[in-house]
Amino acid sequence: MDKQSAQKRVNELVEELNHHAYLYYVLDENEIEDYEYDKLQRELKELESQFPELIRPDSPTQRVGGMALSSFEKVEHKVQMGSLQDVFSFEEVRAFVDRVRSEVDSPEFVVEPKIDGLSVSLMYENSSLTVGSTRGDGFVGENVTSNIKTIRSVPLKLKEDLPMIEVRGEVYMPRQAFEALVEEQELEGDKPFKNPRNAAAGSLRQKNSKVTAKRKLDIFCFNIQQIEGAKLTSHKQSLDYIKKLGFKTVPDYKKVSTYDEIITCIEAIGKKRFDLPFDIDGVVIKVDDFRQREILGKTAKVPKWAVAYKFPPEEKDTRLIDIEVNVGRTGVLTPVAVFEPIFLAGTSVSRATLHNQSFIEEKNISVGDIITVRKAGDIIPEVLSVKEKLSGDTHFRLPDSCPVCGGKVERVAEEAAVRCTNVDCPAQLYRSIVHFASKGAMDIDGLGPQIVKLLLDSKLISSVADLYMLDKEHLLCLEGFKDKSADNLVKAIEKSKSNSLDKLIFGLGIRNIGSASAKLLCDRFGNLDNIINADAAEISEIEGFGEVMAKSVYDAFRDEHLRALIDKLKAQGINTDYEKKQIDDRFNGKTFVLTGTLPTMKRDEAKAIIENFGGKASGSVSKKTDYVLAGEEAGSKLTKAQQLGIRIITEAEFLEMIK
Repeated sequence: MDKQSAQKRVNELVEELNHHAYLYYVLDENEIEDYEYDKLQRELKELESQFPELIRPDSPTQRVGGMALSSFEKVEHKVQMGSLQDVFSFEEVRAFVDRVRSEVDSPEFVVEPKIDGLSVSLMYENSSLTVGSTRGDGFVGENVTSNIKTIRSVPLKLKEDLPMIEVRGEVYMPRQAFEALVEEQELEGDKPFKNPRNAAAGSLRQKNSKVTAKRKLDIFCFNIQQIEGAKLTSHKQSLDYIKKLGFKTVPDYKKVSTYDEIITCIEAIGKKRFDLPFDIDGVVIKVDDFRQREILGKTAKVPKWAVAYKFPPEEKDTRLIDIEVNVGRTGVLTPVAVFEPIFLAGTSVSRATLHNQSFIEEKNISVGDIITVRKAGDIIPEVLSVKEKLSGDTHFRLPDSCPVCGGKVERVAEEAAVRCTNVDCPAQLYRSIVHFASKGAMDIDGLGPQIVKLLLDSKLISSVADLYMLDKEHLLCLEGFKDKSADNLVKAIEKSKSNSLDKLIFGLGIRNIGSASAKLLCDRFGNLDNIINADAAEISEIEGFGEVMAKSVYDAFRDEHLRALIDKLKAQGINTDYEKKQIDDRFNGKTFVLTGTLPTMKRDEAKAIIENFGGKASGSVSKKTDYVLAGEEAGSKLTKAQQLGIRIITEAEFLEMIK
């Protein structure tokens, strides 16, 4: 075939394939069988292979993903990608409607489901997709164009000519795709995503777009950010318009006029919430008329012309068939409810923590009872109450001895927890080693829970100190270890010897001492021996430490078992000195609180930067807080900061502060 004929056929194939892809991925319809579609696509690939110069940017063959990226470029949003004010009751919805009516005449509203995914911007110039970016902090996001192109329902070229349009959408992972992904991750031994939203976010930010292409992401578009070449006056008109352009719009949007109509829509969407093939976490109510939106205006954070009604967690009743007791790394006995499986918030659940003996007594829980269960945040199952007493027994009581080692248990007077007092309890040992090797502690790459269990079962280790006596030959005797994996683990263990002292302190698992507290201890005392020899009064003088934390540290280092372990670790060459890495003191005396997901930084990275400049990263907002560094999905900390009038900064502003 000559080039001219090939050009003609390529154009025909691209148009035909894009038409069928639009029907299938956007409208959920199809005119031809998959076999016929695959045959046409194979013909197109062959022609593009023969004439690569004829490959069109909107060719369906360009959706498979390309080279892996080392990083994502930043994208500054010309129009802020803001968030919405959340409301949790019909009374708050009514208050919103009444306020709008008091400020504008005869407002109409558009009600639409709130998709639980990751917000993105799609920029088109001359009808072609040019940039796809994440929301980030609303002002600056990340360029994920290559990954966006792998989403089949995203049009690479619009159905009408348009100089420029920027559309906002929500990338999500359908439940079926999520379940398949989790099954694959579990088979591969990888940590599975907790929910479809996390899976969508993690998949869209893959450095290799070929990985994203396999994840079967989808998108619903719900807003025009900016446009040239068309004049639109209302939200519903804009949704109808982008649907004509080829976008997959948010489903079931409806224009209404009254409060009662809004509530009817919310209830209708809520009824079919868990029957949908994707997750929604609420309903958005927006003023339809753009002119009225301008009159209503916005605050620094949210528009005054819209709210997001968040669904209350779904609750279901089931029969409690057993209560298991788990033993944690600090010896705490945790009762776990095992109940008849129920489908809750999109997944099947059959277990939930019962926290402690006080919780069981308060709820009067016994095996055989009918209990009410929900998912907190639609993620973590929790037992709300006993719906019906069927057992006839009094409430369940934790055992008088450890269910793992048979050792003595005791209840500390000031705590609700019941603890196993046997420091050699196998359950405590296993969990303490897993914690010691974890990322926040000694960060021993490759030493996960399964490997720890394997090492304990084979009697190669009986404490964390024994890890540093392992060699390659030991590991090669174990099932699953090959030459390279054994070599890598030995190197990772050896590397951890030079970790900062605060990582060791945190890794020792001292009660009430987290990673931030461990840093404060090291800042104050400089080395491990000084910490060991400090008395409780000295430790309590550290800002942020109270009597309970000081006593925990003091008592821990009086324990003969821990002192013997530390001596072994010292003998293996573990670093016990602390080098404070402060660049300058520009944040001296300043307290930061971090909340939400930052666009490009992990929280631990931001905390380290704050501390390196002499500041303090706190876990809670108070009047003493100077800055709240807020990212996407910021929660109650952001709300409290707003109430207290504390300065809220974005990641971009934070990066300016540390230039």
